[in-house]
Order: sequence, then C-alpha cells, then structure tokens
Amino acid sequence: MSDEVERGSGPVPVQYHQFNISDEDGLTGPDLGRVHNGLVQVTDGVTIVLTGIHTGDVNVSVTLHEAEPAPDIGDWQEIVEISAHSASGDLMVRGLMDDLDEELPVLSFAGPGDYQLRIHARGRDTAVDLAPGEVTEWYLIQAWPAPAAAVTVLRQSDGYGASVRAH
Repeated sequence: MSDEVERGSGPVPVQYHQFNISDEDGLTGPDLGRVHNGLVQVTDGVTIVLTGIHTGDVNVSVTLHEAEPAPDIGDWQEIVEISAHSASGDLMVRGLMDDLDEELPVLSFAGPGDYQLRIHARGRDTAVDLAPGEVTEWYLIQAWPAPAAAVTVLRQSDGYGASVRAH
C-alpha cells in the first residue's frame, strides 16, 4: 500500500539559476550556503533550488507522502534531503519572478509544521548558463511531515553541482 497522498507535475519558471520553495508567512529554515551541497541553499529563510540554466522553464514533479518514502535513486544525478518549516501551511514551489502557469501541490499538505523535502535533479549540465527554449532539466520533490533534521546528501554526480560546491 502506498503512502502517497498526491502528485503533480509541470513547468516552473527559472531566473538567475533558481526557483524557490517558500511559505508566505515565515522562514522555511536556517540559512544554508550554496557550497554546502550544490543543489539546495536557504537564504533569508527561503529554500532555493539551484538550476544549471540561467533562464527558462524546468519540469518539476511533486509527490506528497504520509511518511518517508523510499528514495527514488533512478537516473537522478543530485539528491539532497532538507528540512523545511511551514508557518502557514502554504509551503509551495514558486518562480523567483514569475508565477507558475499552474500551481503544483502544496508541499505542506498536512498543515503548518515541519516537513522533509527530498529534492532530485537531472539535466543541469545540458544547457549551463543558457536560456533554452525547451525543457532540459527535471526535478522531483518528495515531501512528508517530519521533525527538523540535518541536511542529507544522497547523490552528487553532475558537473554543475560540483562547480557550485567549488565556489
């Protein structure tokens, strides 16, 4: 029996190598520098997912779970688990400067509180620093309610992540 509650997928606009995971009413967590893991950082309480492309759309899939799901290692090149707090119960994937055409499922589906986010990425080496007209990067975000925990890196294998970690 699956503990999956909901799933959704769609394009997310990227500007300046990033899209965000944020809560309208508060900080998602303590600051975490980009060189820590090369995929996810937290700045001023906003969780930022780092992309290889400078500008354009990436495909983001979200799966919501009642309990920690098994990791989906598959062909993902980077996988990082990070805690996120939702003050309002409105923790969502958002574009930096543009709204999503269609909202993805709310990550804090069980209401205000603490969640674990397992963020997967592939394709970040395909169009580094460019603004491609088609999707070249894919992300999967698995979310479940859980107490705050240390950041866990499950996989680091793309060149873009290595370059971010080096600077």
